Amino acid sequence: MAEHLYALDFDGVLCDSCGEASIAGLEAAKQRWPEHFKRVDAQREAEILERMHTVRPVVETGDDFLLLARVLAKVENGTSIASHLDEENILESWTESIKRSFMEEIGEARHKQELEDLLGSVRDAWISRDVHGWLKTNRFYPGISDAIKFSSSKLFIVTTKEARFVTMSLKELAGVDFPEENIYGLGSGPKVEVLKKLQNRAEHRGMTLHFVEDRLSTLLNVIDDRVLNNWNLHLASWGYNTPTEREEASKKPRIEVLELADFCSKLN
Repeated sequence: MAEHLYALDFDGVLCDSCGEASIAGLEAAKQRWPEHFKRVDAQREAEILERMHTVRPVVETGDDFLLLARVLAKVENGTSIASHLDEENILESWTESIKRSFMEEIGEARHKQELEDLLGSVRDAWISRDVHGWLKTNRFYPGISDAIKFSSSKLFIVTTKEARFVTMSLKELAGVDFPEENIYGLGSGPKVEVLKKLQNRAEHRGMTLHFVEDRLSTLLNVIDDRVLNNWNLHLASWGYNTPTEREEASKKPRIEVLELADFCSKLN
């Protein structure tokens, strides 16, 4: 039995998928709210996609991509929240307050799952139409593919992304046939609950547990749950987080801020 178990986030830890997710999110937003994108031309779309890279650290689930695309389009015609937002506002307050208020204002407060499902369907259609084009918009971070292939640790992936997209990316881009039963994707429940399931499995007792994530807020949720005190927590410095978040994480005794090369070494 392996001595170490790693629960790994996917986007921002293993795979840089910001380009793919931004494109799919913008297309899904155009389908959801076509009237708000009538005057958005190709040049404006390119600007939106560029700005979505800047605000990527606030994304927690797929619906965020659609909502951010709509906010950044800046064609709200009187919607008070979106008209006053810039990247700095979004980075500071999206998760805590802006997202919830914006969803209520545009009538989407109860439709989170619909937005996530639409993003998934847009991805499926894109893959069906141009799988190679879809794959090219994703990339694994340097050293990750070999680190996974040759890891001596037991690996799980814990992500808010649909498992089928994770499986395809790993196989086609990283050359890894990752066990599907070791992927906890969208619909598996909150990450803290998945970690509890993993630590409670009989075959994992006595193992050293690690959770690698690029979202500081997720790691703080783990710290707040005493049942998860045995997990070693690592923030992926190369992922979708900000210098301020990395500095805050460095002050938390339970969190190790990891560099990419050190992470790849730890898996072997």
